[in-house]
Parts: sequence; C-alpha cells; structure tokens
Amino acid sequence: MACINPDGTLTEVARRSLTLLAVPHTAARLAEAAGLPLWRVRATLRETGRAKLIACLDPDAADPAWQLTELGVEALELSQD
Repeated sequence: MACINPDGTLTEVARRSLTLLAVPHTAARLAEAAGLPLWRVRATLRETGRAKLIACLDPDAADPAWQLTELGVEALELSQD
C-alpha cells in the first residue's frame, strides 16, 4: 500500500490526504474529510511521515494532529505537474 509511486510521484490517496493536511488534522478528522477508512489514513500518515512529507504536531497526544511540511508541499506541487 505504497503512498509514493515508483516514479517518485504521489499516489491518489497520498495526494488527497496531503492536500487536506495544509491545515492540521488528526487521523480521524482526515479520514472523515477525505472519505477514506481510518486504517487507510493511518497507514498513509505512517508512510508519508517516514518520508518527511508531514509532521506530527504533538507526538504525545492520543490522536495527534499532522500537518504538511515544506517537503510535502514540494511533493504535492510536483505531483500536479
């Protein structure tokens, strides 16, 4: 369930999720806003977080909020070309 295609572009799910993370969201709020199952959103958050495309705003929170990083902004811009 990769979020990044072999050519380095974002998958549709990753693109949709990252676009919504221009404003901080928790996993639950992101799932609702994106119309995706929570398990899928959590997997996307883990993968895009490891790729430094998003950052956790409060790692100690039970359901922390996540936000797009500068690298995430660049990845979104490249995927829209």
